[in-house]
Amino acid sequence: MIKITFLGAGSTIFAKNVLGDCMCSDVLRDSEICLYDIDQDRLEESYNLISAINNNINSGKAVIKKYHNIENRKEALRDADFVVNAIQVGGYEPCTVTDFEIPKKFGLRQTIGDTLGIGGIMRALRTIPIMKEFADDIEEVCPEAWLLNYTNPMGILTGYMLRHTKVKTVGLCHSVQTCSEDLLKGLDMADKLEGRKELIAGINHMGWLLEIRDQKGNDLYPEIRKRAAKKNANEKHDDMVRYDYIDKFGFYCTESSEHNAEYNPYYIKSNYPHLIHDFNIPLDEYPRRCVKQIEEWTIQKEKIMADGNIGHKRSQEYASRIMEAIIKNEPYEIGGNVINNGLISNLPDNACVEVPCLVNGTGIHPCYVGSLPTQLAALNMSNVNVQLLTIEAVATMDKQKIYQAAMLDPHTSAELSLDDIIKMCDEMIEAHGDYMAMYNLNYRS
Repeated sequence: MIKITFLGAGSTIFAKNVLGDCMCSDVLRDSEICLYDIDQDRLEESYNLISAINNNINSGKAVIKKYHNIENRKEALRDADFVVNAIQVGGYEPCTVTDFEIPKKFGLRQTIGDTLGIGGIMRALRTIPIMKEFADDIEEVCPEAWLLNYTNPMGILTGYMLRHTKVKTVGLCHSVQTCSEDLLKGLDMADKLEGRKELIAGINHMGWLLEIRDQKGNDLYPEIRKRAAKKNANEKHDDMVRYDYIDKFGFYCTESSEHNAEYNPYYIKSNYPHLIHDFNIPLDEYPRRCVKQIEEWTIQKEKIMADGNIGHKRSQEYASRIMEAIIKNEPYEIGGNVINNGLISNLPDNACVEVPCLVNGTGIHPCYVGSLPTQLAALNMSNVNVQLLTIEAVATMDKQKIYQAAMLDPHTSAELSLDDIIKMCDEMIEAHGDYMAMYNLNYRS
């Protein structure tokens, strides 16, 4: 029997998608599924939902178990074939609130704050120690398991796991498989979706749509560039930053405009406040989403569970397809986050990159891409610098590297002085309390 362990199973809707997908698969439907979360209430909700799906669409063939104590985490992991990670350390309160409110005092505004910027750095600093605990357990009780990481900041967490543990890890993000579809639909080119051919490579949330052709092999970029420029000039919409990327840098990227607005120094600028309006940038978007999700969850949960006939339609998430490909030894292509090691020749070997990967019975095999256009590699590198320093900060417990990561962040450095960056980091580390206490113990001045 295949064993799948889901860490952070209190992420109920995401757990539903991934594990519901598994129950739609002929080779995974009779798996043992172990749900783990330290929030017992949310774990119970997920257990009830996944059990209902199992009964309704899978004739109860999967064996569903739940674990909520750190002490029994090893049992949840023992002999697992696949481990899915979807944890969020610190939650909305107190950690997400801290990640947004303290920077705001210094004049630093964010949109999402989960991948880069000071919010992404702090999220990584409190998450990696937990990931290291997971890694220690996996190495002991299921050393051959594949860890499918969905937790952000993707590049930092996956990079740490691949460089500092022995766990077989790949980072996964649904923005790869929805990238060109979103673009073509947004530009009224949906007729080009069927049979299209594309190449995406770069880093997580800033992977570049390097090539896109229709089923006859015609290059779609000339028409895309023309339509994107026209749409940005004539209407407000939700994807203006990425369309501006097409105009200024020549290419579209994987993750949304609200994310990419804060990955560079160009759009959120206190000296140019009109840019927020001009590019329709939703400041404080992630806290707003959190509040809405918290408010709506009870109603949503009751609605889902009130219907005894809970079903599931297979989603676009990669996880179940990867498991299938490995078990059946049938090739499947994904966009995965892996250590570079020359895959993208003008990014550092130790960077975590997002590239096409072939999955088969022997595992996950990244594909060589070559050199990115210089401007795209430079934009990626401005983010990679922050990722590498954040990983170093955790690996060495050197607080100075936390400062340096923030100093090199493109948005933070464009807004704040070096001294204010240090003050902001210190205040955030203090406010995060036990989540960050370890970074004060071995401070190297």
